[in-house]
Amino acid sequence: METQELVEKYFRPGRLPHIWCPGCGNGIVTGAIVKAIDKLGLNQDETAVVSGIGCSSRASGYLDFNTVHSAHGRALPVATGVKLAEPKLNVIVCTGDGDATAIGGNHFIHAARRNINITVVLFNNNIYGMTGGQYSPLTPTHSKATTAPYGTIERSFDITELAKAAGATFVARATTYHTPVLVDVIAKAIQHDGFSLVEAITACPISFGRQNKKGGAPDMMKWQRDSFVLQAAFDKLPEDKREGKFPMGVLYQAEAPEYTKEYDKVIAAAQGAKRPAAQIIRPTTCEMEKGGN
Repeated sequence: METQELVEKYFRPGRLPHIWCPGCGNGIVTGAIVKAIDKLGLNQDETAVVSGIGCSSRASGYLDFNTVHSAHGRALPVATGVKLAEPKLNVIVCTGDGDATAIGGNHFIHAARRNINITVVLFNNNIYGMTGGQYSPLTPTHSKATTAPYGTIERSFDITELAKAAGATFVARATTYHTPVLVDVIAKAIQHDGFSLVEAITACPISFGRQNKKGGAPDMMKWQRDSFVLQAAFDKLPEDKREGKFPMGVLYQAEAPEYTKEYDKVIAAAQGAKRPAAQIIRPTTCEMEKGGN
C-alpha cells in the first residue's frame, strides 16, 4: 500500500500534520507500526493502541483505531485492563523511555512478568523530550540533560535485558534508519502470543542531540546506520569489533503461559465448571455496575 493510502486508511482525518519537531524519528516509528498492522491485515476495530504521556505517546492521537491516551507512566496498566476485558483485541502500547522505565517502570516489569499478550513499542530517544530534556533511565551514562548539566553519573538500563529478566517472551530492537527491520520485528511482536517488547531507537535532535553535540538529525541517523547490526552478524563479530556496536532484530523469543488464557481458567473455575474458553461468560460493564462492586 502506498504512503498516501496508509495515511488515509489508518490516520484520523484532520489530525495531521503532527506536532513532532523537525528531525524527530517518532513519525518513522509510528509509520512502522502502521505498516506492520497493514502487513498483517489486522482489523482496525479489533486493534487498540494505548499510550502514556510524552512525545511518543502523541502517536495514539493520530491513529484511527480504538485508542487511549492515558496518564504518565500508566499505559501498561490501562492496556492490561483493555486486554483482560477484550482478549480478542490486538493491544499495542506506544511509550517512551521515560514513560515506560521511570514513571512506569514498575508497571513494565510486572506486565512482562505476567506475560500478557500486549505489544510494547518503546520509542527510545534517550531523553524526556516533551517535558524539558531531563535524563531518563535509558540516557547513556555521562550524557548531558537539563537535570544533569555536567553529565549523568547513573548507569542506564539495557531495556531488552530488563524485559527478558522480568519475563517477557519476545524482545526485539531496530532503529528508525533500519525501517524495514523495524516493521518486520513489530509485525512479529504482534503475532507473538505473550508480552512483546520492541525497542525502537529514534533520534531526538533537539532535547538530546543539541545538549550532547550529536549534530543534526542526519548525523544521528548515520550513527544508527553505523552502530546497529543484525543479531546474526553481531554474533560473528570478534570481541574487539563489538565496541560501539549493538545487535538488532529479534533478540529473544520463548514460550510461556499467556496471562489472559490463564485468567480464563480462573473465571471458568469461579463459574463452577470447566467451561471451554469460548463459553466463558465475561460480565459486561453494565452488569458490573449493577452488581455494585
